[in-house]
Amino acid sequence: MAGTADRNATKKKIVTAAWKLFYERGYDYTTVDDIIAESGTSKGSFYHYFEGKDALLGSLSLLFDEKYEELMKTLDPETDSFEKLLYLNNELFAMIEDSVPIELLAQLYSTQLVTKGEKHLLDRRRTYYRLLRTIVVEGQERGQLRADLTVNEITKLYALCERALLYDWCLCGGEYSLKAYAKRVMPVFLSGILPK
Repeated sequence: MAGTADRNATKKKIVTAAWKLFYERGYDYTTVDDIIAESGTSKGSFYHYFEGKDALLGSLSLLFDEKYEELMKTLDPETDSFEKLLYLNNELFAMIEDSVPIELLAQLYSTQLVTKGEKHLLDRRRTYYRLLRTIVVEGQERGQLRADLTVNEITKLYALCERALLYDWCLCGGEYSLKAYAKRVMPVFLSGILPK
């Protein structure tokens, strides 16, 4: 079991280092050797997980999940479930706005549209979806979210709203603050999941 944890930690180090460098230097100016040095891993480890630098574009969902794992620890169990969802969105979008180059985010979305392989953003096993489902179940049990919609319907609606905002932000070239705009419109988008 420790072997799996070590492998996951190594992959996370590589992904985190890569996206840090992509943001600081730009994708084109970051080499595989830079990523290996920044992550403190080996060339063998890098190529075990990724065919090359381009393969890291699909790893952005791993970076998002890492952020969600951090956020899970900060959630107050007593907070209203609707507020938890808004908090998660706000924190993730702040991280995206501050550390993910918009060109790479746009590239990720475009590759997910045309890929015949795995669509990382839709992988229901991701921490993202597991956390959302947990919050939705809790919200329904507490009467804070509609019970006439399934957990999967509410989770999909939330993810759909986030993707729409991210897509629009990319389409507009980041001409507005993603975090500030989402803070205003996410409650409007999600108001339909509140009990009637």
